[in-house]
Amino acid sequence: MTLIMNFKEKRREKQIKYERSVLRDLSITTLKERVQQYFGSTNIASSLVMNKGIEEACYDVALEAFLLGAKFSKFGYHGEDPDGVRNRCYKEEKHLIDTIYNFFLFWGIGEEARMSESLYYHCEQYVRVWWREGFEKGQRRHKLRLH
Repeated sequence: MTLIMNFKEKRREKQIKYERSVLRDLSITTLKERVQQYFGSTNIASSLVMNKGIEEACYDVALEAFLLGAKFSKFGYHGEDPDGVRNRCYKEEKHLIDTIYNFFLFWGIGEEARMSESLYYHCEQYVRVWWREGFEKGQRRHKLRLH
């Protein structure tokens, strides 16, 4: 007898394989530097970033944004501009931005509410730069036919 797999399992297996191969290009030092670059310089989040839980949440969001950009890079490879591609995954990107922003607000001391617009823009830039990097790495993998 042979093993019968359904298409969902096969698709999920292929997706995990692709994500693992894309994440090999990423280094932990880059993750740490970006967290310090985007959140270590602000008065609001600098004290929070020292908390390991918040730092790990920033890493998680960065990885998710990176993988989201890599996943949608196939559209860029076929000629669509990056802004058009980013509009395709607007809901997912907005969810990541809101997730990290609400995490900062929840674990904050209380000063975050006063400067929340500035913090939101930092979160938005953080997610977008990781999305863009994943998009570029994914396009490069498509060009080299490593997908």
